[in-house]
Amino acid sequence: MPLLQDFAAIVGDKFALTGADTARWSKDWTGKYCAEPGVVLRPASTSEVSQIMALANQERQSITPVSGHTGLVGGTYAPGGVLLSLDRMNTIHEINTAARTATVDAGVILSSLHDAAEMQDLIFPLTFGARGSAMIGGVMSTNAGGSNVLRYGNTRDLVLGLEAVLADGRVVNLMSSLHKDNSGLNLRQLLIGSEGTLGVITKAILKLAPKPRSYATAMVATPTLEDALTLLNRAQDATGRSVEAFEYMPRNYIDVHMDRIDGAREPFDAPRDINIMVEVATTTDFDVNETLLDIMADMMEDGTVLDAVVAQNEGQRREMWERREAAAELAFWRQPIVDTDVALPLDLVPAFFEKVAVRMAALDADFEPNFVAHLGDGNVHYSVYPSRDDTALNDKVVEAIEDVVEELGGSFSAEHGVGLSKLNTMRRRKDPVALDMMRKIKAALDPNGILNPGKMIPD
Repeated sequence: MPLLQDFAAIVGDKFALTGADTARWSKDWTGKYCAEPGVVLRPASTSEVSQIMALANQERQSITPVSGHTGLVGGTYAPGGVLLSLDRMNTIHEINTAARTATVDAGVILSSLHDAAEMQDLIFPLTFGARGSAMIGGVMSTNAGGSNVLRYGNTRDLVLGLEAVLADGRVVNLMSSLHKDNSGLNLRQLLIGSEGTLGVITKAILKLAPKPRSYATAMVATPTLEDALTLLNRAQDATGRSVEAFEYMPRNYIDVHMDRIDGAREPFDAPRDINIMVEVATTTDFDVNETLLDIMADMMEDGTVLDAVVAQNEGQRREMWERREAAAELAFWRQPIVDTDVALPLDLVPAFFEKVAVRMAALDADFEPNFVAHLGDGNVHYSVYPSRDDTALNDKVVEAIEDVVEELGGSFSAEHGVGLSKLNTMRRRKDPVALDMMRKIKAALDPNGILNPGKMIPD
């Protein structure tokens, strides 16, 4: 690579990796997008990132930012290209307990921020299975969701300020801790969720929340998903909207979990078709455990709850969470797989499952589904194992799922981003005027098209 020596002069020879040294960046978590990059640059500061981008822009060299490499949509795929890893920029600069904010570098691992906040009796509420490797820059660039969106929102709802390096090397300083700032276009929100196509996020000011005093966590079986949504609404009403997680695991998911995970157990004494994990938390002395028990008891009397198990200690609570957080592992162990990540109106999630099952059976009578849902916010991770490895069939499966989602007023992308894997869907389903606006914004901020080219926005 002609620019290798120039890049190495910026970050140091030790941190401009080539060949075998790039192995950990050569394969994504899914195993689908595998390619050796030409070089992996590991800057230690915003200044070094700025110098890299200025040089790359001058020489028309594409740059692909990478964080924890835990994405599922091919967002960091760059065969022979330049990967810009922010893993060395991993300082937690401040936990401000009065303002309840954290100032962090983009390379801070999510679980490290969890630990630092907890030491101050606070929490950073974003959480999901890959929290031990996902980094703040990555979760911001994809606007990650996770299991606590129901109460705390997506990543973009948890970011007060950020710093980013633009394609030409300029640094935009949006590092404000203000909760209100109505001074023009919201550039912070433009950069969040842009998947590294508009700038390289290097630092952030994040919202923290008080650590709950107690949790009520339970596995609940209901006859229908409609009954489960009734449980959700009753729990929200009774606890002042303190439900943090409301997760749906169907029978086939539990079967795979039992088969694949050592020591896994049934959630209930008898197998159930609809398995819901609900968690309510409080920062007061309010007894959420008793409240949840009362709701479930009432619903058992009228038959809208069939069974319930309440965690009696942290070990039992952790077991319930581990069952749900194994979802990605339980989906991608088998190939071929068609994986989707869709969002639907809450009341239409049951209709989605009914409609999509019919469409899948018509396409491939021997297909097998594997799915879970953040039922509380309408996000369904619907995967399909086709009966054969056939690209044409896989494409038809994706389009059929898209059709159902569109009919129900949903979105084909909920929390994983677009990357490479949803480019065709963007082209087919996104409003043409919206796509035109995206292309013009991209061209304005990155006229040479060097930032993560070929991702998120279809040509």
